[in-house]
Amino acid sequence: MNKLLEIKNLKKRYHDKNGETLAIENINLDIYENEFISIVGSSGCGKSTLLSILANLEDKSEGTIKYKKENIRIGYMLQKDSLLPWRTILDNCLLGLEIKNELTKEKKEKVISLLDKYGLKDFIYKYPSSLSGGMRQRVALIRTLAIEPDILLLDEPLSSLDYQTRIALSDDLYKIIKDQGKTAIMVTHDLGEVEF
Repeated sequence: MNKLLEIKNLKKRYHDKNGETLAIENINLDIYENEFISIVGSSGCGKSTLLSILANLEDKSEGTIKYKKENIRIGYMLQKDSLLPWRTILDNCLLGLEIKNELTKEKKEKVISLLDKYGLKDFIYKYPSSLSGGMRQRVALIRTLAIEPDILLLDEPLSSLDYQTRIALSDDLYKIIKDQGKTAIMVTHDLGEVEF
């Protein structure tokens, strides 16, 4: 297995008028291709902060992050699906490609085939309001996969769903990620979610 990411002594401090808050400290982690890593911890312990740093949305305070591949692509799936209600399911899935100015006929066809393969073919031209919570999360995952990330960051992707839907969707998400051959880092506060 090839190493994709090396994290050494990562630390993040937040500063405000009341002083300093240590969000994460001494995080050391190696991530390899095709690994599925789960990080479990209580709310407020710094899990989302770690993902935000890895996604380059926040700066680290100390430590090193080394990606072992040039031009590595990071896909970030948030807790909420964040689907745009005025865009169809297909258009929501193509959004990342549009933003990166990488939308081609071939990539659009690949997204359509993913929607078809994972049970969303009949909803391609419908809007998010017509989907269940679990279906919306599958769309969010396909939107994230559309940019062909090397590493997929999953920030409590099932936390907004009811228990039964979480059980069913956790299996779906895992199968999709493994089927697509992706490396994934998932953070959650729910140990049961990790077990599923």
